[in-house]
Amino acid sequence: MIFKLIGDERPYPAHGLSHREWAQIPPRQVRLDTLITTKAVLDLHSLLAKDSTFYGDLFPHVVQWRGELYLEDGLHRALRSALHQRSVLHARVLDLPEQG
Repeated sequence: MIFKLIGDERPYPAHGLSHREWAQIPPRQVRLDTLITTKAVLDLHSLLAKDSTFYGDLFPHVVQWRGELYLEDGLHRALRSALHQRSVLHARVLDLPEQG
């Protein structure tokens, strides 16, 4: 098993973080088998591209909400880590508090 669950949506409320705000969150190690994806489909061109992180953040974006870790951005990076036999990756993790 690579991921905890394969999802195809973001069940948490919108956080509105910009790329600049994400960049302020220091990366930390996250186990792949604790992540729930928010995309069920992956473009192989993104996975296999040598410059796949050239225009984006080097670290995947993960949202922690209600005790779960949701992989919001960086599915191809996470899968590439798994293909290299790694069970952990460095990601920026936003702890999103429950509202209300």
